[in-house]
Amino acid sequence: MKVITLLFLAFMLCAGGASAEVYPLVRNGIALHLECSDNGNMEENILLIHGSAYSSHEFDIQYQDYSLVSRLEREGYTVWRLDIAGYGQSGQVQDGFMPDTAYAAEDINAAVEKIVKISRKDKIDVLGWSWGTMTAGTFAAVHPEHLRKLVLYAPILTGLGKQEIKEPFAHNTWDSAAEDFQRNEDGTFDPGATDPVLIELFCSSCWHYDGDSSPNGWTKDAFVDEDSLLIDLSSIPVPVLLLYGDKDPYMSRELLDSCLEKLPDGSKVQMIEGGSHIMMYEKACYRAFQDEIVSFLR
Repeated sequence: MKVITLLFLAFMLCAGGASAEVYPLVRNGIALHLECSDNGNMEENILLIHGSAYSSHEFDIQYQDYSLVSRLEREGYTVWRLDIAGYGQSGQVQDGFMPDTAYAAEDINAAVEKIVKISRKDKIDVLGWSWGTMTAGTFAAVHPEHLRKLVLYAPILTGLGKQEIKEPFAHNTWDSAAEDFQRNEDGTFDPGATDPVLIELFCSSCWHYDGDSSPNGWTKDAFVDEDSLLIDLSSIPVPVLLLYGDKDPYMSRELLDSCLEKLPDGSKVQMIEGGSHIMMYEKACYRAFQDEIVSFLR
C-alpha cells in the first residue's frame, strides 16, 4: 500500500505542471507530440529534445524548483517539447530501429518549422540531452536556417563501443529509468546526490508516459567504435553551449578539448563539478545547470 500511495503521489505531482497546449504535427505519416507551455508569449522560443529511452516529460518533473521547463518559463521563454516518433505520446512505429539519429533530426526539423510558423518568429533555440545532443546536433548541421543557439547537455561525442543489438525495442523497467542517478558503492541510491522523492517522481513519469518499451534505433549510431565521432561540431554554424558534469560516464574531456577550435564564435564549454549524466535533478548541481543555460541563451 505504501508503494501504491507513493506512485499515486508521484503521478499527481508530475501532472501538476503549468498548463500546456498540444499542436498537431504529422511527419512520415506518424503523429508527433509537440507541446507548448502556455505563457501567452511567443517572443522567445526554445525546443527541448529528449534522450534515447524516455520522452520529453523528463524536463518537467514538478518537484520543488527542479523543473527546467518551469525555470525557462520564468525567464520569459515559451517552452516547446517534442516526442520523437515512437516515444512518449507520439505515434507508435512498427520498426523500432527506424527512428535513428538522422530520422529524429528530421522530426526536430518538422517541429522547428511548425514553431516558426505558429510563433511568427524566424529563430528558435534548441536544447538536446544525451542522445538528444546527437539528434539536435545533426539537425543543427543540416537545417540551421531557423536556429539561433544550441545547447548540448551531457553530449555523447564518441561511440559507446561496438555491440550487436538485435531487438528493435528496448524493454523499459523501473530500474532502467533510474540508471543515471548516482549510487553508493553498495548499489543503493546516494541521497546526498539526489532527493529520493525526486527519483520516485522521475521513474513514475517514465512509467506513465513511456510504458514498457522504447525504440532502439539510436543504438545503430551510438554503439560503434569508441574513437568514432558522433557529433560533428565543425558543421554547426551557430553558437553552442556544451554542458556536462565531471561524473558523466559518457563524457571525454580530452576529446572535448580537441573539439574546441571547431566551435563557432560565441560558443562555450562548461563543466559542473559533481554532476552526472542527469545533473539537472541533482541537489548540488541543478541550479548551476539551469543558470548556465539561461546565461548562455541571454
